[in-house]
Amino acid sequence: MIRIDQVWLAVDPIDMRCGLDTALAKVVNVFGSAHPHHAYLFANKRGNRLKVLVHDGLGVWLAARRLNQGRFVWPGPGEVSVSMTQEQLQALVIGLPWHRLGARGVIDVI
Repeated sequence: MIRIDQVWLAVDPIDMRCGLDTALAKVVNVFGSAHPHHAYLFANKRGNRLKVLVHDGLGVWLAARRLNQGRFVWPGPGEVSVSMTQEQLQALVIGLPWHRLGARGVIDVI
């Protein structure tokens, strides 16, 4: 339904009570701007809630997801943002260890 060409994950937590304008301001603050067909992901401190802001080229969509058990796999401090693939996004939103998919999951030393 919504075309997403690039996915970005913000490492710092966000207040889940924020609305569309606050989330958009956070995207501009963290990523510099909101690009069309890009998705921006944020989690709360506990890591059990996720907000996704998508700019579809005409407007902005904001969606939220909550896990009833467990936490989303989230990168630790040290990085401001992380770029993700569509495959990694699909793994993240169902609670799987997305960071092990793709190039980041390559084993090169035994």
